[in-house]
Amino acid sequence: MEELRVVTEKAALDLPLIHRFLSQQTYWAKDIPFALVKKSIEHSLCFGGFVGNDQVAFARVISDYTTFANLVDVFVLPEHRGKGYSKALMSSVFAHPELQGLRRFTLATGDAHGLYARFGFAAPAHPQTLMERYEPGVYAAVA
Repeated sequence: MEELRVVTEKAALDLPLIHRFLSQQTYWAKDIPFALVKKSIEHSLCFGGFVGNDQVAFARVISDYTTFANLVDVFVLPEHRGKGYSKALMSSVFAHPELQGLRRFTLATGDAHGLYARFGFAAPAHPQTLMERYEPGVYAAVA
């Protein structure tokens, strides 16, 4: 098994691959337009996981780099799962110098809870303090 090389340089990211995966293979970003993926990457701290020259994993963090961060759009391509790449990717995210000393790091996910628990995530201790504004049809309005 080859080791995962994680980079944060946006120029190295394979935007078409990221868009294709998010828009076609996720429940959280189904049908997201390419322009929105590109803009979200431009305004986030991104982590691309590479095996050789091929991108096989991705994660994005939205943060003020002082008190708060939100982990989003995490994936490993299906054919590369089960090789420890998700753990390597998350280790790189949480070791990043800009993401140290944050009071709160959030994540919304319907799967891989065991993976994220290894990195300190848990169900909210006080869910009654959390609210969200959710607009599921927003991608259709933009397309």
